[in-house]
Amino acid sequence: MEYLIPYGLEWANLLVRWLHIITGIAWIGASFYFVWLDNSIRPPAPGSELAKKGVSGELWAVHGGGFYNPQKYLVAPAELPKELHWFKWEAYSTWLSGIALLTIAYYFNAQAMMIDKSVADLSSLQAVGIGVGTLVVGWTVYDLLCRSPLGKHDAAFGVVIFALIVGAAYGLTHVLSGRAAYIHIGALIGTIMVGNVLMLIIPGQRKMVEAMSAGRMPDPVHGQKAKQRSVHNNYFTLPVLFIMISNHYAMTYRNEHAWLVLAFIMAAGVFIRHFFNLRHKGRVEWRYPAIGVALLAAVAVAIAPPKPVATASAADPAAAFTKVKAVIDARCLACHAAHPTQPGFAAAPLGVAFDTADQIHQNAEKIYRQVVQTKAMPLANLTNMTDAERAQIAAWYESGAK
Repeated sequence: MEYLIPYGLEWANLLVRWLHIITGIAWIGASFYFVWLDNSIRPPAPGSELAKKGVSGELWAVHGGGFYNPQKYLVAPAELPKELHWFKWEAYSTWLSGIALLTIAYYFNAQAMMIDKSVADLSSLQAVGIGVGTLVVGWTVYDLLCRSPLGKHDAAFGVVIFALIVGAAYGLTHVLSGRAAYIHIGALIGTIMVGNVLMLIIPGQRKMVEAMSAGRMPDPVHGQKAKQRSVHNNYFTLPVLFIMISNHYAMTYRNEHAWLVLAFIMAAGVFIRHFFNLRHKGRVEWRYPAIGVALLAAVAVAIAPPKPVATASAADPAAAFTKVKAVIDARCLACHAAHPTQPGFAAAPLGVAFDTADQIHQNAEKIYRQVVQTKAMPLANLTNMTDAERAQIAAWYESGAK
């Protein structure tokens, strides 16, 4: 039965990843909607019935064949409704499924997924400890800074938190593989976001409901703090969404300055998100998406692979291919085969196998990109592919991949 363990983990990875995407859509969708709603509502006319009821803003919307009229109370309505919907399980489910996925995909296979011996020669336990420690320390530092005097100055606080996250990225890329470093920055941001919901937003809302149930006027400070953390979460969304898909793009996390690449892309996400938040308030500031696009363009140019050096065609293409196939057989087939022998893999990653000459030729561009340009493969260089072997593959591809 032991041979079925990788297969079982593959199914666990699939189902938990699916769940994570579903719950993530629900959580981030709710975040986008409520920040949009907050920025889009307009105050009622002074002296109107709505104003007398304590409504601070409202709007009319049409969707799905119906009309909606959401209203926001500055502190609380005069009377607590019988049924009150809470938005919390979207956040909790996303974080729990994310941690489960992190455990299945990375912690259960740390040697392959987290450790790059060219970066740091760690044990699996050390790598996992660094990953978990990053989440705990990161949330603690963020929360303490939020509660400090710095937390009262939104712009300065944002700059400091961004610098600390970039600093964490710098540190992680110097001890873990680039892929693992990126995913742990995403997990750190996700942990901060769910910590805001669990530790402050929901408790604050509960205190307001309890005060109303007891016949007391709720303290508005709870709503103000919850709103601040909710806005923080909104600005975190685009960076964390990029990190969720980053494992498909080795050109970013395998770069020599991967932490800086991540910093620029996260900054672009923040500027683009800021544009939409302002736009919902009626302000159209095109400079913010322009800055975001400029940052992304700068990254694309900076990490572009160098132009291949023209290589003379091999005198005997068959002999050249025989050497390349020998390298691939020795260094790549452990994972990229119909029946992988590398522990932790039940099937070839992304279905890409190199068992036959036709399969190698068909995937020549992918091999060149992953082995030569980004050096992302073999994964963590578990099979110890040498620079000479990479050069051999480069020469074969650049001479026509015959």
